[in-house]
Amino acid sequence: QGNMAFAGKYEFECDENYDEFVKKIGLSSDKIELGRNCKVITEVVQNGNDFTWTQHFPGGRTMSNSFTIGKESDMETMGGKKFKATTKMEDGKIVADFPNYHHTAEICGDKLVEISTVCGIVYKRTSKRIA
Repeated sequence: QGNMAFAGKYEFECDENYDEFVKKIGLSSDKIELGRNCKVITEVVQNGNDFTWTQHFPGGRTMSNSFTIGKESDMETMGGKKFKATTKMEDGKIVADFPNYHHTAEICGDKLVEISTVCGIVYKRTSKRIA
């Protein structure tokens, strides 16, 4: 699989513990409704250790984070908060600490599996590769 495994486009397939997680991180109820079972397309562009991670939401809204493994980068949370984080690569997973949760992303076969953890609540989102 190597380091280039992340590049591609992925469509939301399923998730676990969405409601508990987004309530815990303080998303407003309208944002929670918008995000529920939302067919988000995640597009990952990778050039060595440089990544651009873009989420395309139905209705045309996009959110994008660019980062370099091992370097501090400016990022944005699901709720739109700006922050600085240093992403790491551990056992083939991208690992980042957001202001109020811990996030990992990995490729399992043709799926992108993202796990966010806050106060013992584990939110898992699986997306399937479409390009």
